Amino acid sequence: MSANIHPTAVVDPLAKIAEDVEIGPYAVVGPEVTIGPGTKIWHHATIWGLTEIGAKCEIYPYCSIGMQTQDLKFKGGKPGVRIGDRNVFREYVSINAATNDGDFTVIGNDNYILAYGHVGHCCKIGNHLIASNGIAFAGHVHVGDHVTIGGGGTAIHQFCQIGDYSFIGGCSKVEQDIPPYMLGDGNPAKIRMFNKVGLERNGFTPERMSVVKFLFKTFYREGLNRQQAIEKARSSEFSDTADLQAYVAFVEASERGVTGGSK
Repeated sequence: MSANIHPTAVVDPLAKIAEDVEIGPYAVVGPEVTIGPGTKIWHHATIWGLTEIGAKCEIYPYCSIGMQTQDLKFKGGKPGVRIGDRNVFREYVSINAATNDGDFTVIGNDNYILAYGHVGHCCKIGNHLIASNGIAFAGHVHVGDHVTIGGGGTAIHQFCQIGDYSFIGGCSKVEQDIPPYMLGDGNPAKIRMFNKVGLERNGFTPERMSVVKFLFKTFYREGLNRQQAIEKARSSEFSDTADLQAYVAFVEASERGVTGGSK
């Protein structure tokens, strides 16, 4: 076990902790916790339950990770949390365990969740998320890669899907799925535009931007219903592109429905 554990920290001897992990004053680490190399646990953070944390993560003061789900359907067993590498969780972030025995709340790599964020039971979060202060993911939310979400109490309804490279504005209320590449904002959220700045920052070429512009126009500006828009997309000059195919697959798989556009 690491020699870099503050003497006031409460670390169960059964916890599996890499040698160079830092654990600050009054932090609490439970017996079923695994923490990978290079991770830093700040003072007063709590890591509990069947929780796995990867390498080079940073968990700030008063975070609560792995505590029992708040889902009233919880019947016992050993659900847990799995967290990848290089994630940062700022002050007071809470990440709950999954609900059913053997299930996990999952967070990928290189995510940054700012203060007071909440990740509910059974969420699946991908990679490179930036979630600003006060974001709340209800249970079973799925988030793709390279998503940015503004803070100020933004709330994502349970079972919503958030597509790759999308952006959600601060103070938004998201009730339906946000498709890839789009910008949602408002209460309730509506698709206002495609995520132009975010896509450019992530290296989208002019050719890829042309596909996204076509998708936005087809699905949100031409008055087509969903099936008509899908048929137009599949018969377009962009039909063989990975971006169009990913977008159409996301829309077709939506169970809560895709967020509508603003007028």
